[in-house]
Amino acid sequence: MSVTITVGQIIVWVIVGVLAGSLAGMIVKRRREGFGRFNNLIIGLVGAVIGGFIFKLFGIDLGLGQIAISFEDLIAAFVGSLIFLGIVWFVQKRGKTL
Repeated sequence: MSVTITVGQIIVWVIVGVLAGSLAGMIVKRRREGFGRFNNLIIGLVGAVIGGFIFKLFGIDLGLGQIAISFEDLIAAFVGSLIFLGIVWFVQKRGKTL
């Protein structure tokens, strides 16, 4: 099985990552800039992977249709970003108690 990734797909991933990471950063940090542009991007990209995996694992289909950047992808990335931030927070808290 061969997986071909196009430049267009990478651009979409970056856009979705920035949007989801920024939204998650704004909610968690309660500041408009969130964690900063680069960190928001990383959080969003990791969140997209986590959210996409979870949505596929549980067969979640929001029925929002297929757009170049679908709302479903953005929501999955946002949920994944929040999960990732929760994991980071837990690991940091656990590390301080040791």
